[in-house]
Parts: sequence; structure tokens; C-alpha cells
Amino acid sequence: MTDGLKAYKIQISGLVQGVGFRPFIYRIALKNSILGWVENNNEGVTILAEGSDSQIKHFIADIHSLAPVAATIASLKKSVEVFEGFENFSIKKSSSFSQTITEVSPDIAVCDDCLNDLLTQPHRMGYPFINCTNCGPRFTIIQALPYDRYQTTMQPFDMCPVCENEYTNILDRRFHAQPIACNHCGPVYRIENLELQFETNEIHIIIANEIQNGKIIALKGLGGYHFICDANNEQAVSELRNRKQRERKPFAVMCKNLATVENRFEISEQEKKSLLSWRRPVVLLRNKKQFAPSVSMQLNTTGILLPSMAIHYQIFDFLTTDAIVFTSGNMTDEPVCIDDSIALNELSKVADIVITYNREIHNRADDSVVMVVNEKERIIRRSKGYVPAPVLTTLYDNEGIFAAGAELTNTFALGKNTQVIFSQHIGDLKNAETMEFYEESVDRFSKLFRFENQFVACDLHPDYLSSYYARNLRLPTLEIQHHHAHIASCMAEHGLNEKVIAFAFDGTGYGDDGTIWGGEVFICDYAGYERRFHFDPVPLPGGDQVTKYPWRTALSYLYKYFGAEILESGLPFLDARDKTEIKTITQMIDANLNCPLSSGAGRLFDAVAALSDICTTSSYHAEAPMKLESCIETDCKGKYLYHIEDKTIVFYKMFYQIIKDIRRSAPASHISAKFHNTMVALIIELSKKLKKETGINKVVLTGGTFQNKYLLGLSEILLKKEGFEVFAHEKVPSNDGGIALGQMAIAAAYRQSTRISDNGNH
Repeated sequence: MTDGLKAYKIQISGLVQGVGFRPFIYRIALKNSILGWVENNNEGVTILAEGSDSQIKHFIADIHSLAPVAATIASLKKSVEVFEGFENFSIKKSSSFSQTITEVSPDIAVCDDCLNDLLTQPHRMGYPFINCTNCGPRFTIIQALPYDRYQTTMQPFDMCPVCENEYTNILDRRFHAQPIACNHCGPVYRIENLELQFETNEIHIIIANEIQNGKIIALKGLGGYHFICDANNEQAVSELRNRKQRERKPFAVMCKNLATVENRFEISEQEKKSLLSWRRPVVLLRNKKQFAPSVSMQLNTTGILLPSMAIHYQIFDFLTTDAIVFTSGNMTDEPVCIDDSIALNELSKVADIVITYNREIHNRADDSVVMVVNEKERIIRRSKGYVPAPVLTTLYDNEGIFAAGAELTNTFALGKNTQVIFSQHIGDLKNAETMEFYEESVDRFSKLFRFENQFVACDLHPDYLSSYYARNLRLPTLEIQHHHAHIASCMAEHGLNEKVIAFAFDGTGYGDDGTIWGGEVFICDYAGYERRFHFDPVPLPGGDQVTKYPWRTALSYLYKYFGAEILESGLPFLDARDKTEIKTITQMIDANLNCPLSSGAGRLFDAVAALSDICTTSSYHAEAPMKLESCIETDCKGKYLYHIEDKTIVFYKMFYQIIKDIRRSAPASHISAKFHNTMVALIIELSKKLKKETGINKVVLTGGTFQNKYLLGLSEILLKKEGFEVFAHEKVPSNDGGIALGQMAIAAAYRQSTRISDNGNH
């Protein structure tokens, strides 16, 4: 301390690397006359700051209020240091000194400053890989920490003198921007199967011309390839469906700008905020004006995103169409393609032209998907733009816990202190390619985040490939019931550590009794659960086959409740079915031949969709429930009856009333609305009943069925009206993509309780 000057070490953790944080600190240090230094290390950012109390106070205030848009400060700790009397403020070289790690930035959409530079900087005129410390690739190119150029896939590209000068100039916006490049020294696009000579900064003109001519393009993005074509050209879109063998699953669409979106869709302020976010997710919006019919395939919503790379803006500058289909560059059910040779061999079977570039994608990352319900963003698929930013949980120590995730829409998670580091969206672990991606990602995440596996959490299901992988690690392993993990995921996200009333509605989860659960009402905490109510179980003829043939589940409900006679009564959904096929299904049920019992909410939604003839066969996961929701008559307040026998919620009366509505030719939209209102009424009634019995006032809504905007939105509103505190997912998916967080929380609580028990404390 000299003449009132003091020295402090300031340690900042959070998302503070790869987002322009050190040059930001340098600038505000100069502004506040602070002397000392700042450095990146694997624990975050460390600052040695010397100045008066007033200067230090204003300096720290500026850190919080002026931080770069993509930065997140998880903690800022200040400690007194020996005053050394620095003469300036400097940026030190990155260091690495422990197994603790800092956050890795997700990829960031190109910023407005770079888009302006694209038009004005001579060496970057039209350069499609333009970036700065505020934008560009991060997670998809990083290979190791600390985040420095030599540890990314930019390492092979030597900077030209101009870029090097910017990179080393502390006052430049590209100071230590690791992917820095320009027309003279950076990655370049190439067209693999079109005989044309072109310059890198002309590639967008060629792409635009080909799209305008009805062609399908495979374009390499930051996290993988995309198939793109004119979203207003029905012939091009239907041809893409045909070649990709994607029969009815809707496509995402990239719109030119917000004005295009506002013209075609109903959009709220929060939906605008999500669309314009630097994360650039796909946002589900309600249609006003349709694109080509084959885009949304009769759904009333479309997944929309805005440009995120410079080349997207450049393409739209030369297109007359205002929107392009923008879907994952993969063959159906396989991970998004990142390998150029595979793209040439496989994607060329779908695309007329394959466009690559000569920088490696190290970490695959599909587009993230969100929806907005009650003006809150809810993540459906958590990947590019969100991963690998961790979810913070302060309830238990997560260090060394590996959560293997589920089978469908898989993500896994690693525990680091209070952080839960989620993987990107992996997908359905049902083919060799996706399982290989899973194992590769576990290995890469473990190395990147210096993770030492000590304890494993996985799903109870005996046949899940993720659980099989987990058991083979030969470490202490906790097998966790599927819906318990769903509930714990939502609890952990919101920092709850007490008993809650929980509704876990999904399609499939292995139950304690060996049957398939999925319409579950629990009283629950991390330590355990009590199954208080559940949907009436029905046989599923053919097991998993019912997800492709919802009419089978509808038939099973009718056969259970009304006997064989109802199947001969001329219900429209059975008219297209062969009588022999129907008889075979009933014989399977009678003989209990490959007919596992299921209480799944997803199967109930399937059955109602099929019975009302909205969707009798599915070509993609959850098609029937999605179509059922899509056709809701929004001003209908009616509902159906159900009754409760002991712990079982029985839907005999509901199906009886639905059949009556069908007989009187009620529209499917009316039946759908009454069914959804019934599900909401059930949630309200059981919440009130359980609150009266237990005194619990907190209600958790979780599971893939709560991706239904109508069900979630109305349930939240009415529960709050009844005085309940309501918790649903926002930061992690309610579907199986968020289940690893619940596995992590339960495992951490279990490990802590066993340690206490082992120490003789009870």
C-alpha cells in the first residue's frame, strides 16, 4: 500500500474466455486508471489490480455492468495482495495450473461490427469467415484449454501480417480473437461437385443462384453441414424430403431478417429476443402465412432461425426468396455430418452441390431449438450456442460424477464442483454412428474439462445403450428411475431441495415394477419418491412398434374399456385397417404376446390422436401428439371426464365421451381441445388433493409431454391461480435431453448421504 493505493487479486469464473474478456478488462482498467495485469487460466480470468479504493470500486462495477454480451460472470472474488507498484496495465500470457477449468464459450453469431467490416475492410471484403472477439466459432473449434489459437482447429492457418497486427494490438477489436482470419490467410470455401472457377468472396453468389434455380445445397456450417433450399419452392422442398427419406417431419427455416418473420408469423417480444440472441436458436413460432406446403407438413408452427454466419447474410443479399429450408446435413437418424469426405460420399446423394471449407470442425453441434411459453424461453434441444456453458447447482458437490443420460434425445453430463457440464445434443442412441458420436464426445469432454470419473449415474432401464456404457466403466454406479431423474432435473435447475408434488409425463420410462411408466404423479425429493398416482396402464401391441402405429394404442384402450364389439362399430380410424390385422392385434393382447404394459402419457396422446383420425401412423417421433396439439380449437373450454381408482387414473369415461363426439361428427379440433383441457384439469385436481394431504405447495412439471405449449402454458397459469409455486424447465429440456441433470443431482445427494452415513453421522 502506497499513498492510499492498494493491491487486490480479482478472480473471475464463468463464461469469460473466448468472449473478448481480457481486452475488455484492459480497456476499463485504462478508463479507471488501474495498474497491474490480467490473464486467462484454466480457472477463469485473474486480475491483479492496483489503485485507490474508489478506483477499484468503479473498476469492479464496470466489470459487472459493461461485460461483453456473451460473457457470464458466475463469481467474482477479491483478496488483498502485496502492493508492487506496477507502471502500467498488461495482458499476461495464458497459464494452466490446476484441474479446475473455466467455462468454454459456445459459438457466437456474427456481430454487426463484423458485418460492417465485411463491406469496408479491404482485406476482409466479402470474407465469409470474418469474426472478432465478440463473435465467431468457439466450442466447435476448441481442442484443449486454455482457449488459445494453437489449441484450436485454426492452428494450421498462419496469420498474415495485417491479421497478426490486429491480433497483437491490445486496443483492436480482434486482439486475441483466436479464429482471426482474412482473405489472405484464413479458411476458404470450395465447391466439390460443380465445375466453376470462383473467388472465396464470390461463393455466396453461386449458392444464391443455385438455390434460385431450385437446387439443394449441402453447406458446411460452424457445427456441421446443413441442407438448404428455397423454402417457397414446393418442388425443391418435396425433393429434399424424398432424397433425405424424411417423410413428414417438419423442416426448420432460416428467414432473411426479423421483418420477414413478423410478416409470416405470430411473434411475441420474448420470441423476438430469442431469435435475435447471439445464440441464434431455432424458435418455434405460430404460422400466419405458410411457406411451401412440404415445410411444416400441416403443423401450425414452424421452427425459425435468423442468419448466424456471414455467408448466410451474403446469400440472402443475392436471393429473391426471403427464406430457405435449413435442416441438419445428415441422413435420417444419423448425427449431423462434420467430415468432408463423408459429406462428399453421402450428402451428395441428397444435395446437388456440396460446399465445404478447409477448417476442421472438432466438436459437432446441431442447431438448438427453443419455444416460448408464458413469455419464458424453454429449451427443447440444447446444443450450438448453449453448449458447453454449464448449469450451476450449489446444492451438492458434483465433482467426478458422470451422468450417462437416457436413450432418446441423449445428452450426458460431467460434474465439476458446482457445475454440471452438459454435452451437445447427441440424439437417439439406436445406431452405430450415434453411439460412436456419444463415446467420442464423452472422451473429448473428459479431456477438455480435465474430468476424472469417480462415480457414475445412469438410467435404471436394462437395455439403454447409455446405461450399458455406464455399467461397463466399472466404477461405483447408481441406477436411477427415469421419472425420478426427470423431476430431479427440474428441481436442480431451480435450486429446489425439498419434497415437491411432481407430474412426470412422457412416453417411456422403465418402472420399478418392470412395466413402462410415463403418466406419473410423485411426491419426490432427491433421496426418493412415492408414486401417488399414475395413468391406467394398457398393453402396447408390438412394444415399441406402437410409436410408429398409434392406432394400435387407440385400439388397445378401446379393447380394454369396451371389449371387441367396439372395434366393429365403424369408427373411422379403423376403416383403413384390414380386419385380419385388427384381429391379430387383439389376439396378441389376449395372449399377452409382446404386449408390455404402459402408463405412458405419450401413448395416451397417441391414442387420442389416432382415435380422432388426426394421425394413425407416425413417420417421426411424437408426430401424433404434435398434430393433436396443432389442431386445438383454442376457444373451447369443454373437457371430458375421468375417475380415480385407488392410485390409478382411469380414462374409461373420457374415451366413451370421445366416441360420442366422433359419432356426432364433432371436429377433431374440438376433441383435441377437450382432451387437452382434461389433462390440465387432472393436474389441477391432483395438485390440490396432494397439497391437502401433504401441505406441499411446490409443483414440478416435467417430461417430454410438457413440450406441448398448450398443456404447459395453461397448467402453469391455472396452478398459479390456485396459489401453487410452479416449476417447469427453462435452461434444460423437459424431454430426455435434460435427464442427465437429474441423474447428476440424485447421484450427488446419494454420495453425500452415504459419506455422512459412513462417518457415523445420522
